[in-house]
Amino acid sequence: MRRLKRVLRVLPRRASISRYPVLKWFAATARRSWFLWSFKRGPLLRAIYLGSILSVLPLFGIQLPLSLGICLLARANLPVCAALQFITNPFTIVPVYGFTYLVGHYLLHFFDGESGGYDPSAALALVRSGEVLSAAGDVLGSLVLGGLVVGLAVGVVVDLAWRLGAWEATHFGARYRRLRERAAAARARDESPPGS
Repeated sequence: MRRLKRVLRVLPRRASISRYPVLKWFAATARRSWFLWSFKRGPLLRAIYLGSILSVLPLFGIQLPLSLGICLLARANLPVCAALQFITNPFTIVPVYGFTYLVGHYLLHFFDGESGGYDPSAALALVRSGEVLSAAGDVLGSLVLGGLVVGLAVGVVVDLAWRLGAWEATHFGARYRRLRERAAAARARDESPPGS
């Protein structure tokens, strides 16, 4: 739990939201919105899925302010959504966006009836022929579609991990309480005077 608190310390909280550069403009609204800080199932699941999708869309640099807006509109948990935005950082941006591009490119061309494989010479031919906007549209469309699909997949994985962790905490917490109760009962039995 201490490690989790250490990780969550850098994320926006109700008390510290006014310290963030863009978020401070909306601090009063954020403090009044209870759902931004709630770890109940509904706001939490919305934050997991929306945050996962937003984290892999090609919006690097404006993800945190967008996550506040999305959380306000969807009534989702802000700290979880903000934490998911750190999936893409300067070290992971190239592999993440490359993978989302490949997934999106495959899906776009799969539904067109083409093979769906990545062909860099086709993109270079579009640029050389002067159709830069067409090439840019293909790249952007592939990034967005891939971001939606990969983000949804990441959301499912994070959701399942969260549910497994919640089940484990509940299951082993109840087991730990039963063991403590048995140990306390055994100690009380051992400490009671003989013959009573």
